[in-house]
Amino acid sequence: MSGVLADRHGRVATDLRVSVTDRCNLRCTYCMPAEGLDWMGRDELLTEDELLRLIGIGTELLGIRTVRLTGGEPLLRKGLEELVAGIAALPTRPQIALTTNGIGLARRAERLVDAGLDRINISLDTLDADTFVRLTRRRRLDDVLAGVAAATEAGLQPVKINSVLMRGINDHEAGPLLRWAIEQGVQLRFIEQMPLDAQHGWDRDTMITAAEIRTTLAAEFDLVEDQVDVRSRGSAPAELYRIAGTAHRVGIIAAVSEPFCGACDRVRLTADGQLRNCLFARTEQDLRSRLRSGATDQQLADQWIAAVAIKRPGHGIDDPSFLQPDRPMSAIGG
Repeated sequence: MSGVLADRHGRVATDLRVSVTDRCNLRCTYCMPAEGLDWMGRDELLTEDELLRLIGIGTELLGIRTVRLTGGEPLLRKGLEELVAGIAALPTRPQIALTTNGIGLARRAERLVDAGLDRINISLDTLDADTFVRLTRRRRLDDVLAGVAAATEAGLQPVKINSVLMRGINDHEAGPLLRWAIEQGVQLRFIEQMPLDAQHGWDRDTMITAAEIRTTLAAEFDLVEDQVDVRSRGSAPAELYRIAGTAHRVGIIAAVSEPFCGACDRVRLTADGQLRNCLFARTEQDLRSRLRSGATDQQLADQWIAAVAIKRPGHGIDDPSFLQPDRPMSAIGG
């Protein structure tokens, strides 16, 4: 190993989030406008060989242990199964995870598992078909539910469901979503809405906070915070609560109101080869240009090390000078 991805605050990045496309087949209101965005050109995107080379540098030279494929919607990336298989075949095999909206997963979950996929997160904010349309501007709820079922049947455990509650839209569904998750044997994780929308319309005053979510759930469920979960949380973003009398757990990710930046172990690679050391970073390091101009693996690793070294101590959302990143979530990758 040539080094580790350490910053000045004592954190070491071992989790690489790789966006494989900025395209998406939904138009979620908290992510992008109804008309969509200007997508990246094909020549801007990293090829499969380029992705595998950079991921390999991360795992072989820099201590990356987990690779999460994101988007946009990663299932829209042609050859995703082949990419997963390529990552699984690396000399130092990382854990391979996928974050998806679930559309199209029903027919591909088994193939992805066969290729080497280890874990999956599926976004689902509502169980009501009309509310789904209001949130995503597409009538695809049945497709997402079929994808959840297929992921479970393919043996992915646990299947994690990411839900964002929006005030006045789906905030009344916290209880129903958790009851559904228990019935389906999947792990629900509520995530505070973050300022990553393309429209820059995020308003903290209307955001459903983690404290509100806990209060809402506690009115219906007996939530137990097991000490074993507290001790094992580490850099995991979700604070876990067990439903008393069961082994089922629900997670709450308080990225805005109770930030966990001090334990962050993540670094991000965009679909066009830009390195970001935080979701909310205002700067990027261009790995694609150096890769395509003939840089060696060690030169790329050194650039990566230098980029992570200057990572800020936190995302700064509470700072009066905070500015949303220019790129929306769909272009950064979760």
